[in-house]
Amino acid sequence: MPEVTVRYWAAAKAAAGVGEEVFDADTLAEALGAVRERHPGELTRVLLRCSFLVDGDPVGTRGHETVRLADGGTVEVLPPFAGG
Repeated sequence: MPEVTVRYWAAAKAAAGVGEEVFDADTLAEALGAVRERHPGELTRVLLRCSFLVDGDPVGTRGHETVRLADGGTVEVLPPFAGG
């Protein structure tokens, strides 16, 4: 199973209490499920408003269960940002 780094930004980082963590997951859905399991509560709510980059590419509206993860890859968790 691929080992991926999940990086949290802004409100997601505050809710997680860390900037990044490593998870074993085949898909984005599995990685986010592991995040929710490790951080029940506020981070779970923040994730509902986030967009995601996988290895620098936007996930957009693709189903998270269809987004495959590569060993050593990165998932960026991006809450909505204000300002410019």
